[in-house]
Amino acid sequence: MNSNADWVLQIDPKLEKALKKIPQNSAKRIISAFEQLPSNPYAGDIQKMKGEKNVWRRRVGEYRIFYEVLTSKSILNVFRVERRTSTTY
Repeated sequence: MNSNADWVLQIDPKLEKALKKIPQNSAKRIISAFEQLPSNPYAGDIQKMKGEKNVWRRRVGEYRIFYEVLTSKSILNVFRVERRTSTTY
C-alpha cells in the first residue's frame, strides 16, 4: 500500500500537551513517527482499526499513534496518542 501522493499532516492541538506528559525519549520517537507519516502513511508497524473507517494505528514502542487517512483529500489526521495497556483497544 505505498502511496506517491503528497499527504497533508494534521495533528490535533491537544496532542502537544499530551506529548509533554510522555517521557522525553518516547516523545522524540513519536515526533519522528509524525514526521515520517506524510511520506508513506502505510509504512511501519501499522494496523487498520476494526470497526472504524479509514482509522489506523501505528506502534511506536509502548505508545500507539491513532490517525485517520482521508485518501480523497490526501489528508492524515492524527487525533490520539496513547500508551499501550490492556484497555487501549
